[in-house]
Amino acid sequence: MTEIREAVGPADLALVRGIRHEVFVVEQNVPEELEYDDLDATAVHLLAVADDGAPLGTGRLIHGADALELTGVEGRVLLGRLAVQRAARGTGLGADLVRAIEQAGRERGAVELELHAQVQALGFYERLGYAAEGPVYQDAGIDHRTMTRVL
Repeated sequence: MTEIREAVGPADLALVRGIRHEVFVVEQNVPEELEYDDLDATAVHLLAVADDGAPLGTGRLIHGADALELTGVEGRVLLGRLAVQRAARGTGLGADLVRAIEQAGRERGAVELELHAQVQALGFYERLGYAAEGPVYQDAGIDHRTMTRVL
């Protein structure tokens, strides 16, 4: 059984940071200074944990003025930093985290969600109803594509 909850407090946020470090910095060689940014302070972070409290996955929701500034679209929020620990991949946890982030967006008045998917993950997001738009671009040395979905 897995619990997905909003990360609150320093202990939860440390777990979020640890997951992101393992997946992005260690596994994907994203420079640490690119992985963490000022948006972390205002984003909603979701955290998936196992019954024993072990951290399994995370993702963040950028909303409000930050989302409007980044997307230029009223009512659009951003899903980002979706990361699942290697041992939990292939279990459906990634999809569960996406759905939880979508719900957190709806609760904050969002009608549309944008994400910046690594090209190798396009199929995953397409199966969840996202559509790619625009060209492929580089972010932290990794090919990405913008995707959106009406909530």
